Amino acid sequence: MNNQNSHYSANQTEDRSSTPNNQQVPQPPQGWNQLKWLGPSFIWMLSAAGSGELLFTPRIAALYGYELLWALLAAVILKWFINREVGRFTVCTGATILEGFQHLPGPKNWAVWLILLPQFVVAISTVAGMAGAAATALILVTSGTVQLWTVIIILVTAAIVFLGQYNIVEQVSSYVGIGRTLAVVIAAIFVFPSIRDLASGLVPQVPQDVQYQEVLPWLGFMLAGAAGMMWYSYWVDARGYGATALKQEQPLEVKQLNADQQQRLQGWISLMTLSNTLAVVGALLAALAFLILGGELLRPEGLVPQESQVAETLGRLLGDLWGSFGFWFMIAIVFITFCSTTLSVQDGFGRMFADGTQILLQGFGVRGRWTNEQFLRKFYLVTLLAALPVAVYLLFGEPVSLLQTAGGIEAAHIPVVTGLTLYLNHRMLPEKLRPSKFIFAGTVIAGLFFAGFAGIYLLQLTSVIGGANGA
Repeated sequence: MNNQNSHYSANQTEDRSSTPNNQQVPQPPQGWNQLKWLGPSFIWMLSAAGSGELLFTPRIAALYGYELLWALLAAVILKWFINREVGRFTVCTGATILEGFQHLPGPKNWAVWLILLPQFVVAISTVAGMAGAAATALILVTSGTVQLWTVIIILVTAAIVFLGQYNIVEQVSSYVGIGRTLAVVIAAIFVFPSIRDLASGLVPQVPQDVQYQEVLPWLGFMLAGAAGMMWYSYWVDARGYGATALKQEQPLEVKQLNADQQQRLQGWISLMTLSNTLAVVGALLAALAFLILGGELLRPEGLVPQESQVAETLGRLLGDLWGSFGFWFMIAIVFITFCSTTLSVQDGFGRMFADGTQILLQGFGVRGRWTNEQFLRKFYLVTLLAALPVAVYLLFGEPVSLLQTAGGIEAAHIPVVTGLTLYLNHRMLPEKLRPSKFIFAGTVIAGLFFAGFAGIYLLQLTSVIGGANGA
């Protein structure tokens, strides 16, 4: 289990095994006290801000206008279903989603391997791409190259997470996130398009000569990718939602709980649903604002955020409205957002890989420090989330391309996470705590939606259908 968390360390001071087996699931908070429990969803929302919203949405708008508005709405709404099911498992069992996958029937830990292996590529590419995008803002105000600042950003953010100071930075980033959302929403109101233009994008359509290597990463990172939705499990666990407060060594036998205990878990699911919904609404507002700004300000001038010009091009989103102040305000937003997202990525992946590695090595009978979760987190921070991203960026040095690679894998991985999570909830939860038929159907549709886009991308990549050349 995830024993410590810098966001909510107060909930993690007691080892799971020290809690008596007869401890009761706590009562869910009521009324205004619920506001104190919204943190996991807010952190989850912020973790996706740097790619799905800030980078790829203006880029898609610059390329295709509002033709893919329907896909944006579908991606965000459908991820609400998936994220809710991931959260449901952790709230009800007290286990992280990877620990749940460990208990699926079949070859030992097969599902954990299926999750972790592709995510190694995603982790390296995302950290390198995010830091590289942040560096494009620094070169506008300082001397030095993008490569130099990228290396510095990766090392500094990794050190912050390594030393346990991420919670302080995250609090500052939260306020910046709120300010960013308010600024872009206000700016979007200033340039709001005609209702006819927006309405035309609500009709499912595919732009002529669409490049799925552009669209798939956008949809994959929008709100959260496969990894981001699994991180939600860790943040819910760390905050102490539902059964996670019991600090169990193994997933709770939910089917053996009495009616009162199951009723309490239903209350926690309702709170998690509220938190999840608020995060989705906030992310959707920001994404729509960025789509409008990109469509109204970048597309008419043929500007597309790319590689070393990412920050400069994004600066036009507010600079064209509010002059020099707007430009530099946006540059600051770009830098802080990409840096804070890099921190979230390093923190989330560090937890997920430590948890997964612990599960796998214990399955082989390994003991000692290589199954110590804190040691593994720091090991992955130094190697996979710092040293390797530095090496990859110095070799390739293209932040947009790196993030497109990561986003494509994330989108293709979402149906896998969706299917495994639905099966896990059906297998381990009593009927009273399982998703309703409506929620189950919505989650299945979500998995099929992303599987469809991933399949079309592969067909385009292999030239089975047209449009394989990049935009």
